[in-house]
Amino acid sequence: MKAKSFAKDFPVVCVGGSAGGLDAYTRLLTHLPADMGVAIVIVNHLRSVATHLHEILPRYTQMPVELITEKLLIEPNHVFIIPEQRDLHVLDGEFRLKPISKPRGWPDVITVFLRSLTQNWDGKLIAVIVSGYDGDGAAALCGIREVGGITIAQKLDTAGQPDMPESAIATGCIDFVLSPENIAQQIVRIAARVPGEGNANSPEGK
Repeated sequence: MKAKSFAKDFPVVCVGGSAGGLDAYTRLLTHLPADMGVAIVIVNHLRSVATHLHEILPRYTQMPVELITEKLLIEPNHVFIIPEQRDLHVLDGEFRLKPISKPRGWPDVITVFLRSLTQNWDGKLIAVIVSGYDGDGAAALCGIREVGGITIAQKLDTAGQPDMPESAIATGCIDFVLSPENIAQQIVRIAARVPGEGNANSPEGK
């Protein structure tokens, strides 16, 4: 019995943020059902401050919330949290952790993870950029769309710190600009459509 053997083609939702991100994460998770069949990966743009999201966020979702460890299996209907001081990658259906590649200045952990997903994940990709400083994640958004993924930025007037979603929107590669509650609704709609559609060429960026 292969209880821990999962298909590696279910959707992965990367939610990238930093300052003000906690508010966005909680509002998003509160409106997501626990049985959508997608994995939620929260990539918080922190370099050296220890994360406590895996202790805080279980109050807002019925999905298990796990701090990512090396070779942790990516599972649907789970919320995964990046640890501090690490770059996050995907390989063979598992998370891989590496020392942070940009130890000074603003980290680019969201960009690093999104690029790894485009290269190593077969399922639908949904990239969500929420409140935060700087522009982490923006450089990878066009690549997400090129592989048939969906890109979403938090509506600026709902973000505590609009720099990060503003940088995402400026790329011209964002499909939707929404509040956290409406981001959740859009993820539900995308997840519901996945079984019957191909990964590319779907007219969803309207």
